[in-house]
Amino acid sequence: MHPVVHFEIGAKDHARLCEFYARAFGWDITPKMPFVMASGEGTVGGHINCLGHEPHNYVTVYIMVPDLEAHLAMIESLGGSRIVPPTEVPGMGWFAWFHDPEGNAVGLWKPMQK
Repeated sequence: MHPVVHFEIGAKDHARLCEFYARAFGWDITPKMPFVMASGEGTVGGHINCLGHEPHNYVTVYIMVPDLEAHLAMIESLGGSRIVPPTEVPGMGWFAWFHDPEGNAVGLWKPMQK
């Protein structure tokens, strides 16, 4: 089983979108550079991000896997394609993005071993 462990919501107006989600859903918005973490009781954590370029508006979920390269290879064999190769998030882990066969962008996540 590979659980969904994180979400990311893209914003053009970062402050406005943070305020929207905090007020609409009661999320705790905690500043972290360069994005804010959103959480609340019983939620999957995530962040609201401002890339500073297109795409401004997007939603991505992240699925935890033990081996990013192996999963990306399997995804490609099933008709998906890589978007972002395995990339380190210092002190936290690694992520990658892929397109599924319908063109949806989805993230993979591998946490650092503690």
